[in-house]
Amino acid sequence: MESGLLSRRDLLRGSVALAAYTLASRPLATFGLEPAAGEELIPFLDGQPYDVKRPMLRWANLTNWITANEELYEVTHYPHPKIDPATKPADWKVEFTGYLKRPTTLTLADLQKRPRKTITATLECGGNGSNPGFSGACGNIRWTGTPLGPLLRDLGLMRRSEEIVFYGSDEKVEKIRDKDFPQNFARSLTLEHALRDEVLLAWEMNGQPLLEQHGFPLRLIVPGWFGIAWVKWLKRVDVLDRRFMGKWMAREYVTIRGEEQGHDWMNWRETSVCNIGVKSVTARVVRRSDGSVRASGAAWSDGTPLKAVEVKIDDGPWRPAVIEKKPARGLDTRFTWSFWHLDWRDATPGEHTIVSRATDEDGRIQPAADDPSMKNKATYWEANQQWVRKIRI
Repeated sequence: MESGLLSRRDLLRGSVALAAYTLASRPLATFGLEPAAGEELIPFLDGQPYDVKRPMLRWANLTNWITANEELYEVTHYPHPKIDPATKPADWKVEFTGYLKRPTTLTLADLQKRPRKTITATLECGGNGSNPGFSGACGNIRWTGTPLGPLLRDLGLMRRSEEIVFYGSDEKVEKIRDKDFPQNFARSLTLEHALRDEVLLAWEMNGQPLLEQHGFPLRLIVPGWFGIAWVKWLKRVDVLDRRFMGKWMAREYVTIRGEEQGHDWMNWRETSVCNIGVKSVTARVVRRSDGSVRASGAAWSDGTPLKAVEVKIDDGPWRPAVIEKKPARGLDTRFTWSFWHLDWRDATPGEHTIVSRATDEDGRIQPAADDPSMKNKATYWEANQQWVRKIRI
């Protein structure tokens, strides 16, 4: 600044930027997830190797609270759209249609002129955790974009506005009732949800433009919901006056779960895969220099604050773990994972089992694998059950 003086706003911006940098570069030893000097990593006996050809979070190799862009998992249901390399990202167009008083088309440059917001949120695949070897389809990313709610209000919502549908540029011909229909990938949110302050139209991840496989140049960010709702390569936002029932809302990514109704009848309920369940993972076990054993991991939910993380060793009682404070002062981290650890001071030689469970402030408890909510689930999505890990000391 020419005056050489910093305003209060500039200082605040600088503090947030510093917090973000610290967040991205701080080693996990601070949080008990990285072996320190004199500590010995105790490998899991039941670990299954990941497909090394696919980007995936490797818990055993985790070094940062923020996931590197190139390590974030990627799932696509239609072929990647072919974007003309001559098209400038700033010229990318998004249509806003339907029950709006002022429907319009905006470029990415137009959106980038609007108020900017950065939120750190955990992105998780709807099938993550469906088996013990598939737990890395998630990541903690800083997303930057503009809030959707104020934009919709500026365009003039109508009395009949009820549901917001988001269309990606990826497309495929689908057979519906024995006929072929060209379809773009699409998901929807209720108007109430779309107006929440955390829902963004984002163009950056971890301070860099979105990678092509993650929706470059623009994608929807829905913190607290599984990644299927985070529409990539966003091209259209359509406001409806009724429920949207596209393939990826009503026919695929539908959880079929049995509810026991007495001894002789089961009610099979179908629900769209939406918000993340309360969840924890045991990421690492180390022998410390004082002879104790430390188990550590991560826990997250749909944004509901965590109340507790507990750990059970063998057939013993549930023991309270320490939930670490998030190192993100000044940043919105409601939708991120938290680290936890438990120091096991009476460990004995031999084989042992370790399992964790998280509880949120709404009283939701991460279920065991044999809980009715898990054993009666006929589809693999929304798998937030406890997974028992085995070690040898």
